[in-house]
Amino acid sequence: MIIKALIPINKGKSKICLSNGTDFVLYKGDIKRYNIKEGYEITEEIYGLIFDTILIPRCRKRAMHLLEKQDRTKENIRQKLKEGGYPDIVIDDAIEYLSSYHYLDDERYANNYIRFHQDKKSKKRIAVDLMVKGVSKDIIDRALEESFINDEKEQILQLIEKKQYDKNFATQQERAKMYRFLAYRGFSGEDILKHI
Repeated sequence: MIIKALIPINKGKSKICLSNGTDFVLYKGDIKRYNIKEGYEITEEIYGLIFDTILIPRCRKRAMHLLEKQDRTKENIRQKLKEGGYPDIVIDDAIEYLSSYHYLDDERYANNYIRFHQDKKSKKRIAVDLMVKGVSKDIIDRALEESFINDEKEQILQLIEKKQYDKNFATQQERAKMYRFLAYRGFSGEDILKHI
């Protein structure tokens, strides 16, 4: 494989672009250690060493660090690692590694998300939010069945009360504002109109 390009990212890192289409990021010290220069050939042995001793451990460590502060979905971890310049094969390894220890679990993430947000959002809105986060539809459906326990009509009434909205004295502008507030949370127009 030929090293097609070395693209500096910042003072300490560069993106290495290979002729086989693989791109990855290395630190200045790693580049020096393996004598990586534009136009040079990289042997299979060195390529394997870089992946096994640098990229895979570094990617796993980065993924673990991303999970330290908050639970994330597999798709979110994938995007963050891709932004870090890791190749897909290394990202797949990190996700498999985290999943094998249940550090990364979309089903757990979905259930926790539902429990936390069900007082403020409708079932429909929660499902959309989880899809945007990369959780699969079958996991979302199972999690909603397990964890969503609220009555949406009761939720609408609670949110209206919390906003101190009185439909008997509300102006047209206030009604429109309340409608938008509830619609944004995913409640159906029919259910909203019954209560505002």
